[in-house]
Amino acid sequence: MPLTARQRQTALWTVVAALLAWALVALGPILTPFVAAAILAYVLAPGVRWLQARGIPRLPAALLVIVFALLALLAIVLILVPITQQEVVLIRRQFPALAASISERLLPWLNQTFGFALKFDAASMREWLSGQLADSGEDWAAALLGYARSGWAAALQVIGTLFLVPVVLFYLLTDWPDLVARARGLIPPRWVQPLDELFDETDTLLGQYLRGQLLVMLSLAVWFSIALLVAGFEMWLPIGVLSGLLIFIPYIGFAAGFAFALVAGMLQLGPLAGAVWVAAIYGIAQLVESTWLTPRLVGERIGLHPVAVIFALLAFGSLFGFVGVLLALPLAAITAVGLRRLLAAWQASEFYHRG
Repeated sequence: MPLTARQRQTALWTVVAALLAWALVALGPILTPFVAAAILAYVLAPGVRWLQARGIPRLPAALLVIVFALLALLAIVLILVPITQQEVVLIRRQFPALAASISERLLPWLNQTFGFALKFDAASMREWLSGQLADSGEDWAAALLGYARSGWAAALQVIGTLFLVPVVLFYLLTDWPDLVARARGLIPPRWVQPLDELFDETDTLLGQYLRGQLLVMLSLAVWFSIALLVAGFEMWLPIGVLSGLLIFIPYIGFAAGFAFALVAGMLQLGPLAGAVWVAAIYGIAQLVESTWLTPRLVGERIGLHPVAVIFALLAFGSLFGFVGVLLALPLAAITAVGLRRLLAAWQASEFYHRG
């Protein structure tokens, strides 16, 4: 039985979609800087429009926005790198006393209080950690060069992150209205209105999410900084700000900030006091963030189940590396909007309701 024209068209678009999905997986490392630049261009385009509305031509407006974004990124790096270096130096200097304190005080207390049977081989742990930290933080350039030499994929990822993203971002921001108009011109007229509604819904959702998430990060950074200062942490400000910024990455960000604070607290305040202070500070933050801050400032606008969030982190991280982890939630939100529209169209279709 020969296929109808509609069936042939459906088969053609199915094959095209399958080829695009295959290309996305196969070219993941190469596409990473372009995907990152496109997402950043979408986020920064309102800033360029704001500057244009105040009389600044588009090209210098795009340059100003990119410079501001790079300065913000540089500020984050300047916060992160000193913390890492100080943590390494602190661990290297104070770990023997910390290991002895854990072995002589914390573990006996845990064993006696909760009935555990925990053991801690301080000598073996000290030997392993000394080997791991022997050259940490002393030759970052050599480490980066070694990473770049480990393979073409790694080298392309480094080059893309450091050089391609700003270049591609500049061209995208400069030509953003023309690119949007050309892409819209490729849409069949009968699909323009439904796709406009889809894009408007996605744009509203992402805008609300990003604004709310920034407020959540700022609120938690203030809480972490003040609480760590009260607890007596020496690096209360950088650890507090870093912990607030990392909240942008679901689960992983909170765990990383907690780990930084826990190590610093156990080294500075002692194993038991440090663990108790950090558990209390971050436990309160997690409770307030999940029950009040996020529902009030962000809400359930994305509508993703926690399992879907974890899957998105793993999937986009596998495709695009660390950049994919950072962009997992916005990309998952876009995918969720498209899937909801597709599900609604499926449930409204004649085939679905056919008896």
